[in-house]
Amino acid sequence: MANSNNLQFKEVIGQATAKSLLRRMADNDRIPHALMLLSMPGSGGLPLALAFAQYALCENRTGGDACGSCRSCLKTSKLVHPDLHFTFPTVGTNVTSDQHLEAWRKAMQETPYLDANQWLQKIGAENKQGNINKEACSKIIKKLSLKIFEGRYKIMLIWLPEYLGKEGNRLLKLIEEPPDNTLLLFVAQNQELILNTILSRCQLVKVPALSDEEVEQALMKSKNMTLEQARPIAQLAGGNFNEALSIADQPQSDNSTMFLDWMRKCYIGNGVELVNWVETFAKLGRENQKQFLRYGLHFMRGYMTLKMAGADSDNIRLLPKERTTAQNLTKVIGFDQIGHIVELFDDCAFSIERNANQKILFLDASIKLNKILRR
Repeated sequence: MANSNNLQFKEVIGQATAKSLLRRMADNDRIPHALMLLSMPGSGGLPLALAFAQYALCENRTGGDACGSCRSCLKTSKLVHPDLHFTFPTVGTNVTSDQHLEAWRKAMQETPYLDANQWLQKIGAENKQGNINKEACSKIIKKLSLKIFEGRYKIMLIWLPEYLGKEGNRLLKLIEEPPDNTLLLFVAQNQELILNTILSRCQLVKVPALSDEEVEQALMKSKNMTLEQARPIAQLAGGNFNEALSIADQPQSDNSTMFLDWMRKCYIGNGVELVNWVETFAKLGRENQKQFLRYGLHFMRGYMTLKMAGADSDNIRLLPKERTTAQNLTKVIGFDQIGHIVELFDDCAFSIERNANQKILFLDASIKLNKILRR
Protein backbone atom coordinates (compact mmCIF):
# COMPACT_ATOMS: atom_id res chain seq x y z
CA MET A 1 0.00 0.00 0.00
CA ALA A 2 2.89 2.32 -0.78
CA ASN A 3 1.06 4.18 -3.54
CA SER A 4 -2.40 2.67 -3.79
CA ASN A 5 -6.06 3.55 -3.49
CA ASN A 6 -6.77 -0.05 -2.54
CA LEU A 7 -7.07 -0.59 1.20
CA GLN A 8 -7.10 -4.40 1.24
CA PHE A 9 -4.98 -6.47 3.64
CA LYS A 10 -3.04 -7.93 0.72
CA GLU A 11 -1.70 -4.45 -0.09
CA VAL A 12 -0.30 -3.93 3.42
CA ILE A 13 3.37 -4.90 3.69
CA GLY A 14 4.02 -7.88 5.98
CA GLN A 15 2.34 -7.97 9.43
CA ALA A 16 0.84 -11.45 8.96
CA THR A 17 0.22 -11.96 12.71
CA ALA A 18 -1.64 -8.66 13.17
CA LYS A 19 -3.67 -9.23 9.98
CA SER A 20 -4.72 -12.68 11.17
CA LEU A 21 -5.82 -11.35 14.57
CA LEU A 22 -7.83 -8.48 13.03
CA ARG A 23 -9.50 -10.83 10.51
CA ARG A 24 -10.60 -13.17 13.31
CA MET A 25 -12.08 -10.28 15.28
CA ALA A 26 -14.19 -9.16 12.32
CA ASP A 27 -15.15 -12.65 11.12
CA ASN A 28 -16.37 -13.64 14.59
CA ASP A 29 -18.13 -10.30 15.17
CA ARG A 30 -15.94 -9.79 18.23
CA ILE A 31 -14.35 -6.45 17.41
CA PRO A 32 -13.57 -4.59 20.66
CA HIS A 33 -15.15 -1.16 20.84
CA ALA A 34 -11.73 0.42 21.46
CA LEU A 35 -8.75 -1.02 19.60
CA MET A 36 -5.24 0.40 19.59
CA LEU A 37 -2.64 -0.57 17.00
CA LEU A 38 0.73 0.16 18.58
CA SER A 39 3.18 0.36 15.71
CA MET A 40 6.86 1.03 15.17
CA PRO A 41 7.48 4.06 12.88
CA GLY A 42 7.08 3.09 9.22
CA SER A 43 5.91 -0.43 10.08
CA GLY A 44 2.38 0.01 8.76
CA GLY A 45 0.05 0.75 11.66
CA LEU A 46 -1.96 3.28 9.65
CA PRO A 47 -2.30 1.25 6.42
CA LEU A 48 -3.22 -1.76 8.55
CA ALA A 49 -5.95 0.26 10.29
CA LEU A 50 -7.30 1.47 6.94
CA ALA A 51 -7.37 -2.10 5.60
CA PHE A 52 -9.12 -3.30 8.76
CA ALA A 53 -11.73 -0.54 8.45
CA GLN A 54 -12.43 -1.59 4.84
CA TYR A 55 -12.62 -5.25 5.87
CA ALA A 56 -15.01 -4.48 8.75
CA LEU A 57 -17.31 -2.45 6.46
CA CYS A 58 -17.06 -4.73 3.39
CA GLU A 59 -20.37 -6.26 2.25
CA ASN A 60 -18.77 -9.28 0.55
CA ARG A 61 -15.56 -10.40 2.29
CA THR A 62 -13.69 -12.90 0.16
CA GLY A 63 -10.74 -15.13 1.03
CA GLY A 64 -9.87 -13.30 4.22
CA ASP A 65 -9.90 -9.86 2.60
CA ALA A 66 -12.27 -7.07 1.61
CA CYS A 67 -13.73 -7.69 -1.85
CA GLY A 68 -12.59 -4.29 -3.13
CA SER A 69 -15.62 -3.90 -5.39
CA CYS A 70 -18.81 -3.64 -3.30
CA ARG A 71 -20.48 -0.30 -2.63
CA SER A 72 -18.85 -0.03 0.78
CA CYS A 73 -15.33 -0.89 -0.47
CA LEU A 74 -15.52 1.64 -3.29
CA LYS A 75 -16.35 4.40 -0.81
CA THR A 76 -13.91 3.26 1.86
CA SER A 77 -11.02 3.04 -0.61
CA LYS A 78 -11.60 6.71 -1.46
CA LEU A 79 -11.96 7.54 2.27
CA VAL A 80 -15.47 8.94 1.71
CA HIS A 81 -17.56 6.25 3.46
CA PRO A 82 -20.17 8.05 5.64
CA ASP A 83 -19.53 5.65 8.55
CA LEU A 84 -15.74 6.02 8.50
CA HIS A 85 -14.40 9.13 10.25
CA PHE A 86 -10.85 10.40 10.80
CA THR A 87 -9.07 12.38 13.48
CA PHE A 88 -5.38 13.30 13.17
CA PRO A 89 -2.98 16.00 14.40
CA THR A 90 -3.57 19.52 13.07
CA VAL A 91 -2.17 22.96 13.87
CA GLY A 92 -4.17 25.80 15.40
CA THR A 93 -6.39 26.42 18.43
CA ASN A 94 -9.77 25.46 16.98
CA VAL A 95 -8.65 23.69 13.81
CA THR A 96 -9.98 20.13 13.38
CA SER A 97 -9.37 17.27 10.97
CA ASP A 98 -12.48 18.13 8.94
CA GLN A 99 -10.70 21.21 7.57
CA HIS A 100 -7.88 19.05 6.17
CA LEU A 101 -9.79 16.03 4.84
CA GLU A 102 -8.87 16.66 1.20
CA ALA A 103 -5.18 16.92 2.08
CA TRP A 104 -5.55 13.76 4.19
CA ARG A 105 -7.09 11.78 1.33
CA LYS A 106 -4.35 12.93 -1.02
CA ALA A 107 -1.62 12.03 1.50
CA MET A 108 -3.10 8.54 2.02
CA GLN A 109 -3.18 8.05 -1.75
CA GLU A 110 0.53 8.94 -1.95
CA THR A 111 1.58 6.78 1.03
CA PRO A 112 -0.09 5.93 4.36
CA TYR A 113 3.38 5.07 5.75
CA LEU A 114 4.19 8.77 6.29
CA ASP A 115 5.22 10.13 9.69
CA ALA A 116 3.74 12.94 11.77
CA ASN A 117 6.28 15.54 10.65
CA GLN A 118 5.65 14.80 6.95
CA TRP A 119 1.91 15.13 7.51
CA LEU A 120 2.19 18.39 9.44
CA GLN A 121 4.40 19.88 6.72
CA LYS A 122 1.75 18.96 4.13
CA ILE A 123 -0.76 21.15 5.98
CA GLY A 124 1.69 24.03 6.39
CA ALA A 125 2.71 23.57 10.02
CA GLU A 126 6.32 24.70 9.45
CA ASN A 127 7.74 24.88 13.00
CA LYS A 128 4.39 24.87 14.83
CA GLN A 129 3.41 22.01 17.13
CA GLY A 130 0.65 19.65 16.06
CA ASN A 131 -2.14 18.60 18.40
CA ILE A 132 -5.58 16.99 18.65
CA ASN A 133 -7.46 19.70 20.49
CA LYS A 134 -10.60 20.20 22.57
CA GLU A 135 -12.67 21.04 19.49
CA ALA A 136 -11.53 17.82 17.76
CA CYS A 137 -12.59 15.76 20.80
CA SER A 138 -16.02 17.39 20.74
CA LYS A 139 -16.37 16.47 17.05
CA ILE A 140 -15.40 12.84 17.79
CA ILE A 141 -18.12 12.59 20.44
CA LYS A 142 -20.71 14.26 18.19
CA LYS A 143 -19.97 12.11 15.12
CA LEU A 144 -20.14 8.88 17.07
CA SER A 145 -23.48 9.88 18.59
CA LEU A 146 -25.06 9.84 15.11
CA LYS A 147 -26.77 6.70 13.83
CA ILE A 148 -25.07 4.39 11.34
CA PHE A 149 -25.79 5.44 7.74
CA GLU A 150 -25.17 2.33 5.66
CA GLY A 151 -22.44 0.12 7.11
CA ARG A 152 -22.44 -2.53 9.83
CA TYR A 153 -20.14 -0.37 11.99
CA LYS A 154 -19.45 3.26 12.69
CA ILE A 155 -15.67 3.71 12.83
CA MET A 156 -13.55 6.58 14.15
CA LEU A 157 -9.88 6.18 13.19
CA ILE A 158 -7.68 8.33 15.44
CA TRP A 159 -4.13 8.57 14.12
CA LEU A 160 -1.47 9.36 16.74
CA PRO A 161 -3.49 9.71 19.99
CA GLU A 162 -0.17 10.85 21.53
CA TYR A 163 -1.19 14.31 20.26
CA LEU A 164 -4.33 14.32 22.43
CA GLY A 165 -2.44 15.07 25.63
CA LYS A 166 -4.79 15.73 28.54
CA GLU A 167 -7.66 16.47 26.12
CA GLY A 168 -7.93 12.69 25.84
CA ASN A 169 -9.77 12.69 29.16
CA ARG A 170 -12.78 14.09 27.27
CA LEU A 171 -13.08 10.76 25.42
CA LEU A 172 -13.02 8.44 28.43
CA LYS A 173 -16.78 8.15 28.83
CA LEU A 174 -17.17 7.49 25.09
CA ILE A 175 -14.47 4.78 25.18
CA GLU A 176 -16.06 3.24 28.28
CA GLU A 177 -19.65 3.29 27.01
CA PRO A 178 -19.74 3.70 23.22
CA PRO A 179 -22.95 3.49 21.17
CA ASP A 180 -23.75 0.07 19.67
CA ASN A 181 -21.62 -1.13 16.73
CA THR A 182 -19.14 1.71 17.22
CA LEU A 183 -15.39 1.21 16.87
CA LEU A 184 -12.72 3.59 18.11
CA LEU A 185 -9.61 2.62 16.18
CA PHE A 186 -6.44 4.25 17.54
CA VAL A 187 -3.10 4.08 15.69
CA ALA A 188 -0.21 5.00 17.99
CA GLN A 189 3.59 4.91 17.93
CA ASN A 190 4.67 6.01 21.41
CA GLN A 191 2.83 4.28 24.23
CA GLU A 192 4.49 6.43 26.89
CA LEU A 193 2.83 9.61 25.57
CA ILE A 194 -0.71 8.22 25.79
CA LEU A 195 -2.86 8.65 28.88
CA ASN A 196 -2.98 5.44 30.92
CA THR A 197 -6.72 5.97 31.33
CA ILE A 198 -7.07 5.58 27.54
CA LEU A 199 -4.60 2.69 27.25
CA SER A 200 -6.34 0.69 29.94
CA ARG A 201 -9.64 0.91 28.06
CA CYS A 202 -8.24 -0.32 24.72
CA GLN A 203 -7.27 -3.72 23.41
CA LEU A 204 -3.67 -3.46 22.17
CA VAL A 205 -2.43 -4.98 18.92
CA LYS A 206 1.34 -4.69 18.42
CA VAL A 207 2.64 -3.91 14.93
CA PRO A 208 6.40 -4.67 14.91
CA ALA A 209 9.09 -3.29 12.61
CA LEU A 210 9.17 -4.86 9.14
CA SER A 211 11.90 -7.32 8.22
CA ASP A 212 14.61 -6.33 5.74
CA GLU A 213 13.18 -8.85 3.29
CA GLU A 214 9.69 -7.34 3.50
CA VAL A 215 11.06 -3.84 2.88
CA GLU A 216 13.17 -5.14 -0.03
CA GLN A 217 10.16 -6.77 -1.70
CA ALA A 218 8.00 -3.69 -1.17
CA LEU A 219 10.67 -1.42 -2.69
CA MET A 220 11.07 -3.73 -5.68
CA LYS A 221 7.31 -3.62 -6.24
CA SER A 222 6.62 0.08 -5.58
CA LYS A 223 9.84 1.57 -6.97
CA ASN A 224 10.56 -1.01 -9.68
CA MET A 225 13.97 -1.69 -8.16
CA THR A 226 16.27 -4.69 -8.49
CA LEU A 227 17.17 -6.68 -5.39
CA GLU A 228 20.69 -5.22 -5.58
CA GLN A 229 19.25 -1.69 -5.45
CA ALA A 230 16.67 -2.44 -2.75
CA ARG A 231 18.84 -4.41 -0.30
CA PRO A 232 21.17 -1.63 0.94
CA ILE A 233 18.19 0.73 1.30
CA ALA A 234 16.27 -1.87 3.33
CA GLN A 235 19.26 -2.43 5.60
CA LEU A 236 19.63 1.30 6.09
CA ALA A 237 15.90 1.78 6.83
CA GLY A 238 15.87 -0.72 9.71
CA GLY A 239 12.30 -1.97 9.21
CA ASN A 240 10.84 1.50 8.54
CA PHE A 241 9.23 1.54 5.08
CA ASN A 242 8.63 5.29 5.23
CA GLU A 243 12.37 5.77 5.80
CA ALA A 244 13.09 3.39 2.90
CA LEU A 245 10.87 5.44 0.58
CA SER A 246 12.63 8.63 1.67
CA ILE A 247 16.06 7.14 0.93
CA ALA A 248 14.88 5.70 -2.40
CA ASP A 249 13.57 9.11 -3.49
CA GLN A 250 16.95 10.76 -3.00
CA PRO A 251 19.44 10.83 -5.91
CA GLN A 252 21.62 7.73 -5.83
CA SER A 253 24.92 8.31 -4.06
CA ASP A 254 27.61 5.90 -2.92
CA ASN A 255 27.45 6.66 0.78
CA SER A 256 29.67 3.68 1.55
CA THR A 257 32.63 4.99 -0.46
CA MET A 258 32.08 8.58 0.71
CA PHE A 259 31.79 7.59 4.37
CA LEU A 260 34.93 5.47 4.37
CA ASP A 261 36.85 8.18 2.52
CA TRP A 262 35.80 10.67 5.22
CA MET A 263 36.84 8.28 8.00
CA ARG A 264 40.25 7.81 6.34
CA LYS A 265 40.77 11.58 5.93
CA CYS A 266 39.72 12.19 9.53
CA TYR A 267 42.15 9.52 10.77
CA ILE A 268 45.05 11.04 8.81
CA GLY A 269 44.04 14.55 9.88
CA ASN A 270 45.38 16.55 6.91
CA GLY A 271 43.69 19.96 7.31
CA VAL A 272 43.70 20.86 3.62
CA GLU A 273 42.16 17.50 2.63
CA LEU A 274 39.46 17.83 5.29
CA VAL A 275 38.55 21.38 4.21
CA ASN A 276 38.30 20.25 0.57
CA TRP A 277 36.11 17.27 1.56
CA VAL A 278 33.80 19.51 3.61
CA GLU A 279 33.52 22.05 0.74
CA THR A 280 32.35 19.29 -1.61
CA PHE A 281 30.07 17.64 0.98
CA ALA A 282 28.35 20.93 1.88
CA LYS A 283 27.01 21.17 -1.70
CA LEU A 284 25.06 17.90 -1.46
CA GLY A 285 22.02 19.39 0.30
CA ARG A 286 20.49 18.60 3.67
CA GLU A 287 18.52 15.46 2.69
CA ASN A 288 21.61 13.80 1.22
CA GLN A 289 23.62 14.83 4.27
CA LYS A 290 21.03 13.28 6.58
CA GLN A 291 21.09 10.12 4.49
CA PHE A 292 24.90 10.07 4.73
CA LEU A 293 24.71 10.28 8.53
CA ARG A 294 22.06 7.54 8.60
CA TYR A 295 24.48 5.41 6.63
CA GLY A 296 27.24 6.23 9.11
CA LEU A 297 25.06 5.10 12.03
CA HIS A 298 24.08 1.96 10.12
CA PHE A 299 27.76 1.15 9.47
CA MET A 300 28.72 1.69 13.11
CA ARG A 301 25.88 -0.61 14.29
CA GLY A 302 27.14 -3.30 11.91
CA TYR A 303 30.72 -2.67 12.99
CA MET A 304 29.83 -3.04 16.68
CA THR A 305 28.01 -6.34 15.98
CA LEU A 306 31.03 -7.61 14.06
CA LYS A 307 33.37 -6.64 16.89
CA MET A 308 31.17 -8.33 19.50
CA ALA A 309 30.03 -11.44 17.62
CA GLY A 310 32.88 -12.01 15.16
CA ALA A 311 33.05 -11.75 11.40
CA ASP A 312 31.08 -14.99 10.83
CA SER A 313 27.96 -13.82 12.69
CA ASP A 314 24.67 -13.89 10.76
CA ASN A 315 23.47 -10.77 12.58
CA ILE A 316 25.83 -8.33 10.88
CA ARG A 317 23.71 -6.02 8.71
CA LEU A 318 26.50 -5.06 6.31
CA LEU A 319 27.06 -5.90 2.66
CA PRO A 320 30.17 -8.00 1.78
CA LYS A 321 32.27 -4.95 0.80
CA GLU A 322 31.28 -3.18 4.01
CA ARG A 323 32.10 -6.24 6.11
CA THR A 324 35.62 -6.33 4.69
CA THR A 325 36.13 -2.67 5.53
CA ALA A 326 34.67 -3.15 9.01
CA GLN A 327 37.02 -6.08 9.59
CA ASN A 328 39.97 -3.87 8.64
CA LEU A 329 38.86 -1.21 11.11
CA THR A 330 38.84 -3.52 14.14
CA LYS A 331 42.47 -2.59 14.86
CA VAL A 332 41.67 1.13 14.71
CA ILE A 333 38.29 1.62 16.43
CA GLY A 334 37.65 0.17 19.89
CA PHE A 335 34.41 -0.14 21.86
CA ASP A 336 35.07 3.07 23.81
CA GLN A 337 35.32 5.02 20.54
CA ILE A 338 32.12 3.62 18.96
CA GLY A 339 29.85 5.39 21.46
CA HIS A 340 31.57 8.74 20.90
CA ILE A 341 31.31 8.37 17.11
CA VAL A 342 27.59 7.50 17.25
CA GLU A 343 26.94 10.45 19.58
CA LEU A 344 28.79 12.76 17.17
CA PHE A 345 26.69 11.56 14.19
CA ASP A 346 23.47 11.99 16.19
CA ASP A 347 24.47 15.54 17.12
CA CYS A 348 25.21 16.34 13.46
CA ALA A 349 21.82 14.99 12.33
CA PHE A 350 20.10 17.07 15.03
CA SER A 351 21.97 20.20 13.89
CA ILE A 352 21.12 19.66 10.21
CA GLU A 353 17.41 19.45 11.12
CA ARG A 354 17.83 22.89 12.70
CA ASN A 355 19.50 24.44 9.64
CA ALA A 356 23.04 24.65 11.01
CA ASN A 357 25.76 25.96 8.70
CA GLN A 358 26.90 22.77 6.95
CA LYS A 359 30.53 23.81 6.36
CA ILE A 360 31.13 24.82 9.97
CA LEU A 361 29.20 21.78 11.26
CA PHE A 362 31.10 19.15 9.27
CA LEU A 363 34.52 20.76 9.65
CA ASP A 364 33.97 20.75 13.40
CA ALA A 365 32.73 17.14 13.20
CA SER A 366 35.82 16.16 11.17
CA ILE A 367 38.16 17.62 13.80
CA LYS A 368 36.24 15.85 16.59
CA LEU A 369 36.29 12.57 14.66
CA ASN A 370 40.07 12.90 14.21
CA LYS A 371 40.48 13.23 17.98
CA ILE A 372 38.20 10.22 18.63
CA LEU A 373 40.03 8.00 16.11
CA ARG A 374 43.44 9.03 17.40
CA ARG A 375 42.72 8.13 21.05
